Amino acid sequence: MSATTASENDGSGPFEVTHRLVLAIAIPMTLGFLTTPLLGLTDTAVAGRLGSADALAGMAVAAIIFDLLLGSFNFLRASTTGLVAQAFGRGDRREEQAIFWRSLTIALCSGFVLMLLSPLLLSAGLFLMAPTPEVAEVASTYFMIRVLSAPMALANYALLGFVLGRGQGMTGLLLQAIINGINIVLSITLGLGLGWGIAGIAWGTFTGETVGTLAGLAIVVSRFERADRPSRAEIFAPARLKALFSLNRDIMIRTFVLIGAFAIMTRIGSSMGPLVLAANAVLMNIFLVAGYYLDGIANAAEQLVGRAFGANFRPAFDRAVKLTFLWSLGLGVVTTGLFLIFGANIVGLLTTTESVRAEAVKYLPWAALTAITGALAFQMDGVFIGATWSSAMRNMMLAAFIGYLAALAVFVPLLGNHGLWLALNLFLAFRGIFLAMRLPALAGRQFSLADRR
Repeated sequence: MSATTASENDGSGPFEVTHRLVLAIAIPMTLGFLTTPLLGLTDTAVAGRLGSADALAGMAVAAIIFDLLLGSFNFLRASTTGLVAQAFGRGDRREEQAIFWRSLTIALCSGFVLMLLSPLLLSAGLFLMAPTPEVAEVASTYFMIRVLSAPMALANYALLGFVLGRGQGMTGLLLQAIINGINIVLSITLGLGLGWGIAGIAWGTFTGETVGTLAGLAIVVSRFERADRPSRAEIFAPARLKALFSLNRDIMIRTFVLIGAFAIMTRIGSSMGPLVLAANAVLMNIFLVAGYYLDGIANAAEQLVGRAFGANFRPAFDRAVKLTFLWSLGLGVVTTGLFLIFGANIVGLLTTTESVRAEAVKYLPWAALTAITGALAFQMDGVFIGATWSSAMRNMMLAAFIGYLAALAVFVPLLGNHGLWLALNLFLAFRGIFLAMRLPALAGRQFSLADRR
């Protein structure tokens, strides 16, 4: 069977990786992920127009705490994508469905646990972040409303992971557009139009996540074939669950360290005063724009690498790594250039507070540079997720984090907030380089073992 024929039939077997195939996944997901920083930009703009630096800083603190919690469960999305992509490459439709139901069950249970523990989690977060009383009050309002969406938010991780694993970029775009589109409209309407302020922004998030979950379930489940439906025993088979939990554990540790790095950055920025904290909150939205830009390419790497693994086809793996790296680096360079040119105007749109605006512009080049320093990191993350090399991802993240802490210790005392942003860029660079160094040996071992089976 030719690579083209296999690909056209059901996705299993050898296939050819082309620029068109990469972009068919990357472009819709890039557009979909860009709605997330657009949401962040909108929320920041709404908070910035409430006329208080405390409102902007409070939302930033609450968002970091919430993202630390939800981000720690990003393994649901990542593991689902990698495992579904490999099942897709093997042509195992029954296992695809089983993976989905396992992931969705874990997501809903985890979300309800977060809701029940939310008062304790908020107290711990505020203790660690140590904001001023005024900022803490704003953060508490935002957090306690938004945490109600935790089950739906985690369910959306499983839904998105499934459609990405099958290479259905347009469906992923649709789901992201529904979630974030509703969120954006309601944040503006409730936060500014009806004068609900920070609470309005949080309720907008809750509504967007809820509608997105219902829409995603309707789309995904309606496409399942009855003949491929797994039994409950297959879904919750001990061996499958053990493998899934092992994979999820490693990715969770890796993700927790990543989110923790950003929490440390916010904590250090907080110690420099509300003005620096607010300025960094504005600039983090620029970093997120760059990150979600690159995430589209990373998603293409996840699906194509996982599919190549499932099909045991080394040429597709090598080609997927090469093409996604070229696209990731190219987009990173272009994105940095655009932010260097138009970044000051974007900062002006995000906040009407002149002091925050002036402070943010000082550090704008550092935020713009993250698109380049993060290009390899994002792409390598995609490769390792698709390959389900979770232990290597975990170990290299820990190594990069140690380098980050060393950079903070050296550069923050010398350069202040400039040193803080320099350390972040070094952290991104470390992640990509360390993962790339492990790639040749892991790939050789994987395909050598597969050939002997």
